Amino acid sequence: MAVSDYFSPRDGGDTAFTFEATKETFGAGALAEIGSHARFLGMGRVALYTDPRVAKLPAVEIATRSLRDKGINVTLYDRCVVEPTGASFKAAIRFAEEGDFDGFVSVGGGSVMDTCKAANLYATHPPADFLDYVNAPIGKGRHVPGPLRPHIACPTTFGTASECTGIAIFDFEEMNAKTGIASPRLKPSMGIVDPEALATLPVTVVAANGMDVFSHAVESLTARPHTHRPAPEDPALRPLSQGANPYSDINCIEAIRLIGENLERAVADPADSEARERLMFAGMLAGIGFGTAGCTIPHGMSYAVAGLVRDYHAEGWPPDHPLVPHGYAVIVNSPSVFRHMGPACPERHLRAARALGAQTEGVNKAPGDILADKVIAMMRTIGIPNGLTDVGYTAADVPALTEKAWPQKRVIDNAARPITRDELAHMFEGALRYW
Repeated sequence: MAVSDYFSPRDGGDTAFTFEATKETFGAGALAEIGSHARFLGMGRVALYTDPRVAKLPAVEIATRSLRDKGINVTLYDRCVVEPTGASFKAAIRFAEEGDFDGFVSVGGGSVMDTCKAANLYATHPPADFLDYVNAPIGKGRHVPGPLRPHIACPTTFGTASECTGIAIFDFEEMNAKTGIASPRLKPSMGIVDPEALATLPVTVVAANGMDVFSHAVESLTARPHTHRPAPEDPALRPLSQGANPYSDINCIEAIRLIGENLERAVADPADSEARERLMFAGMLAGIGFGTAGCTIPHGMSYAVAGLVRDYHAEGWPPDHPLVPHGYAVIVNSPSVFRHMGPACPERHLRAARALGAQTEGVNKAPGDILADKVIAMMRTIGIPNGLTDVGYTAADVPALTEKAWPQKRVIDNAARPITRDELAHMFEGALRYW
């Protein structure tokens, strides 16, 4: 299949796609510029969101000092949690509602940035019910009615690219399910991406972040074409997950290439700041890519893997409660998905494998298998868990995992072709162990 053929229109499919330039400031030391950017955006009274661990790191001090040097009042909220919940979102929302803030700043990982997005949304446009904005089928999926207050997002990790996207993910405890909120209006006003913030990141977190970036990029590259998604009744309301498109392709291929060249290097040498900088740039590119194309099956499966965790604790993350880090929860599924879904768009799986650094010439394997084998080799090198078994699951858990993942239609329906519930179960079975 030629690349251009992938976007051939389908009857009733959309004939256009929408993308917005993402305003980002990237570079070593860029975090110290935040005061100027906040003042430019009209901020005078700011809520700075972070978590208890990041609050003790230099990044929060640098951001706070820069804001105050520009005469901006800063109030710290340091109670964000890793893998946020509905309860933690609601606590953060109350803080925003009570503070009369005219701007928001988030300094931390994806959980912090997502929490700040939700706080900004609910404080600016309070809904009648908490679930009004939450993605269907768990919530009502209502559109955000208007612009939000300015928000500057400053990542201290590089996996989620939440600074580039209009998505906020959380655990909805009442249903023991991972869900989220998605709207273009949720996207931060700008991101400040400072590679110096990665200096304290443990190598286990670097490995997990890198695999998340890779999966973002390859899922977007192999998503259904935007021309196969039904055309919207209102063109102004195209969904965030529009499907693969030429704009997302450019960003995602380069992100995959940077991961292939730098991830193993960064894990092998924690002092290699150049490799970490390139990984952070890859994360931003992948975020721009999946911010228009959307993720697919591995992320849909990951929400079940994270949501049903029993007693797994990962080195480098808070030990106070069981947790499958997001990068692990995604990548343990990805090779199985590539093997199963490769025939739906073989040329795109082959492009991803080549960009990652796999040998493809003269290899007598299906493209999905070539990509899967290369990813598995990287997983082994950088210390990623060996499939679902290594994060606490067994074959007996496949039905429950399938049941929890199947409602994630926003991402599952974005795959290159429709799948059945039985196929999803088959992919979970294939993800149990790889070596």
